[in-house]
Amino acid sequence: MHDARIDRLADILIDHSCRLAPGEKVLIEAFDLPETNLVVRLVELASARGAQPFVSWKSNEVLRALYRSGTVDNLGLAGEFEQTRMEAMDAYIGIRGATNSSQFVDVPQTQMELYQKHWWHVVHSQVRVPHTKWVVLRYPTASMAQAADMSTPAFEDFYFDVCTADYAQMAKDQEPLVARMDATDQVRIVSPGTDLTFSIQGIPVRPCHGQRNIPDGEVFTAPVRDSVNGVIRYNTASRYQGTVFQDIEFTFRDGKIVEAKANETEKLNTILDSDEGARYIGEWAIGCNNRVRHPMLDTLFDEKIGGSFHFTPGQAYEDADNGNRSCVHWDLVLIQRPDYGGGKMWFDGELIRQDGRFVPDDLQRLNEGL
Repeated sequence: MHDARIDRLADILIDHSCRLAPGEKVLIEAFDLPETNLVVRLVELASARGAQPFVSWKSNEVLRALYRSGTVDNLGLAGEFEQTRMEAMDAYIGIRGATNSSQFVDVPQTQMELYQKHWWHVVHSQVRVPHTKWVVLRYPTASMAQAADMSTPAFEDFYFDVCTADYAQMAKDQEPLVARMDATDQVRIVSPGTDLTFSIQGIPVRPCHGQRNIPDGEVFTAPVRDSVNGVIRYNTASRYQGTVFQDIEFTFRDGKIVEAKANETEKLNTILDSDEGARYIGEWAIGCNNRVRHPMLDTLFDEKIGGSFHFTPGQAYEDADNGNRSCVHWDLVLIQRPDYGGGKMWFDGELIRQDGRFVPDDLQRLNEGL
């Protein structure tokens, strides 16, 4: 059945996110999609723009088998193969469905580390992120609806409403926050179990309004690598490599995570010991999509939640670079609205946000819908 919402989403991905031009090559990579409608429409639109579409259709069940049995040699060869393919692309659209969000939970951590290092990192961190026009998104499935505690039809309505937002208006609304962050040195954040300080001086600030993630709605930078001190207790669960982590708490000293606790403390520390950079922060971002209200164990949605921020161990983005390098990039979210315990955020001593709402007059448009 034709769904006009698919057409609208495809238009955004091709013309707003990737800005495809004639002759450009775009890789459309699909994981566990329940239907072909969106991919077919993307191929049609890319071709109509004079671009060259390429499609990779993947199964997480098959990937699980590859990860579990993988060796340095064959995972490394897979990484080299996909790296070569990615190097030939001008744009990338990654679409992930989920028939089982816990598909990788029984892949041994050592095997996931091999995959991260020899396959994912060389393809995505080294090529896709810095050298293509890329966008990633989820596709609505019954599994996602269940994680969001919604019926499947209600979740689909929510999904298309959030994902086809007015990204041009979002860009305008973010401009005053970008200006303030550009001018800021010291940040302090306080919430239940959290008292954190760090500097963002000299680190570029990047607004996000539909050109990298769908849905979107954040402004990100990175802390000066060795400036982070204090403690943070995240109040949003996170699924990473198939395991759901809850009640994550980090203690920082001069930028480094010196203590880490969670419901899965041993697994948490194994991830943070993947390499030196995994215990340092590579991104700090303020979520400002007020249509996304509650976590649903999906990073692309959870990190945009209105009244939230995420503080990310691992790899820094090259366009907001603090020099940190890692095979890990793990967006962990803390929501500061009153229904999640509240909290405050200061820029150079000025109160910027209280209980999830921005305080200064020039930031009031970012409160709409809260």
